[in-house]
Amino acid sequence: MRMRPVCLTIAGSDCSGGAGLQADLKTFHQFGAYGTSAVTLVTVQNTVRVSRVEILPPELVTQQILAVIEDLPPAAAKTGALGSAAVVRAVAGILRETAPRFPLVVDPVMISKHGTPLLDEPARAALCDHLLPLAALVTPNIEEAAALARMPVRNISEMREAARRIGAFGPRAVLVKGGHLEGDALDLLYADGHFLELTSPRFDTPHTHGTGCTSSAAITASLALGASLEQAVRAAKEFITEAIRTAPGLGHGHGPVNHWASRYNQLSRHD
Repeated sequence: MRMRPVCLTIAGSDCSGGAGLQADLKTFHQFGAYGTSAVTLVTVQNTVRVSRVEILPPELVTQQILAVIEDLPPAAAKTGALGSAAVVRAVAGILRETAPRFPLVVDPVMISKHGTPLLDEPARAALCDHLLPLAALVTPNIEEAAALARMPVRNISEMREAARRIGAFGPRAVLVKGGHLEGDALDLLYADGHFLELTSPRFDTPHTHGTGCTSSAAITASLALGASLEQAVRAAKEFITEAIRTAPGLGHGHGPVNHWASRYNQLSRHD
């Protein structure tokens, strides 16, 4: 068997399996990459509620990252929920030494699907100052883009301006995901001073738990497999669209997307 590229997720745990590192690992596997993880926080949640969040000590997070990197060098990595300014700074410190070896995708998770805050203001500032400059790509949704850019984001024009402002923090590219806006699901990629709009149908479903995690994990895996940034973003867009369309309807609230959704050979279609 050929060697599979290693992907690393640095993220929180969702015991219901729909989001967080569990969703990341499922997505890595679906894309043919070997998944590794460093746990940053533990949540007690299901499709209905989040009842507890416990943030791990920063040194425990960094020890996990180092354990993976020294033995299973990642071809790409991503971050998800980090929980505190101390964890953000610790993760950034480790990745500052190692990120040049592999692309880093930053999913700036700030709030859970159920409205539970997962990143406070000091942590947001640390994210902007320390982690975003290391990123090959940052993938905020509308609410996260508004918080990072410190402006309202309600339409494509404001998405463009928010992407520029976020880009000023230093990431090589910004993907503003407009799934919470009206109309088609529009995502906006800002890279090298240029914009690319990606649209997909919108589905009337409550089962969208873990969409951000899954999308950013799909991008990370595609980059690990050698795709260009545009190829990776397009592949992830197709994958998450199909994952939402075919969501299994699990649970009694915001259920998970379908992590078994077929990719329909997206990468080969965009060569």
